[in-house]
Amino acid sequence: MTQPTDTRRERARGDGLSGHLQTALNLAASGVPVLPLRAGKVPFGNCAMCANNACGGRPNMKTAGPCHCPRPCHAWAAATTDPHIIGSGIWRRAWVQAAAVAYHPGGAGLTVVDLDDADAVTWARETLPATRAVPTTRGEHWIYRGPMRSANAVRPGVDIKSLMQYARWLGPGTGAMAALPDAVRALVETEETTPAPGEVVSSSPGRATWEVSVATGCRHTSKYVRTGLERGVAKVRAHAESGAGSQAFGAARFLARQHEQCSGPCGLDALADAIVTAAMSVGVPEPYARRAVANGLHTSAARAA
Repeated sequence: MTQPTDTRRERARGDGLSGHLQTALNLAASGVPVLPLRAGKVPFGNCAMCANNACGGRPNMKTAGPCHCPRPCHAWAAATTDPHIIGSGIWRRAWVQAAAVAYHPGGAGLTVVDLDDADAVTWARETLPATRAVPTTRGEHWIYRGPMRSANAVRPGVDIKSLMQYARWLGPGTGAMAALPDAVRALVETEETTPAPGEVVSSSPGRATWEVSVATGCRHTSKYVRTGLERGVAKVRAHAESGAGSQAFGAARFLARQHEQCSGPCGLDALADAIVTAAMSVGVPEPYARRAVANGLHTSAARAA
C-alpha cells in the first residue's frame, strides 16, 4: 500500500525518478518488460556477483543460468513486468541515475526495425509494409507484432531489435501496428547470426595490423589514427552482453569518415580487421561482425583501401 503513496510524493517533488519509474510501471502493466538505461543509452553494469558472468547468467539468456540477482544486471535479460521488482529499493537506486527507459521487444511479442537515418527511413517506406512508427533522434522505430531473432547492421542504418535485445522507449508512436512481415525476417540470415555447432566465435586467425607504412595517402598522424581505433575498439568491447555488432558498425563508420578527405590509401582494411576482432572477442560471429564493419565503412564516401 506504500508504493502508490511513495510514487505520488516523488511526482509532487518533481524529481527525475518519478518520470522514468512511472513510465516503466505503466509499460509493465501493459505486458512490456522494462529496464533502466544509464547515460549513453546503455544498461547498468553488472554487480560484483554477476561481473564477467560469474553468476552463470539469467535463466532466460541464450545459455540458461541460475542467476536471480535482484539488481538490473545482464542488460535485456533483466527486463521484467513485475512491479515489485521495478519499484524495489535496489532498482530505485538505478532509476535515480537512469537516463531513459528501455524495454525488451521480444518479451512483449514485438519486433523493432531501428532505422538510424533518413536513407534507412526512405528504404523502409519503399520496401516494408506500414506499421506503427516512433520518431527517434536520427530516424524512426518501426514496430511490428511478432518476435524474431535480433541482428544489428542488417543493412546500412538498419538494426533489428526483438529477442535478446532492448530498445529505448520513446513513446507510443503513431499508426496501426502491422504483423511482422517476411521482408523483415529475411533481413536476418541464419547462417550469419548463428555459429556452427562447436565453433568458437571469438577465435580469430591472425590479421594484418595497421601501420603507417600501409597508409601512404593518409593525411593523419599515426597517433591520431591509433587513438580513433582504440576508442572504437573500446566501445565494442564494452558491449559484451549486447550491442557489440551495432558498436562495430558505428566504429567503422566513424573511422571511415575521418579519412574522407584523404587521397588514399589509408589502410582501412587493417583498421576494419581490428574492429572485427574486437567484436568477435565479445561473442559476435565473424560473418556478422564483418558485415557490420563493411556496412559501416560503406556508409561513408571515404577514399581508402
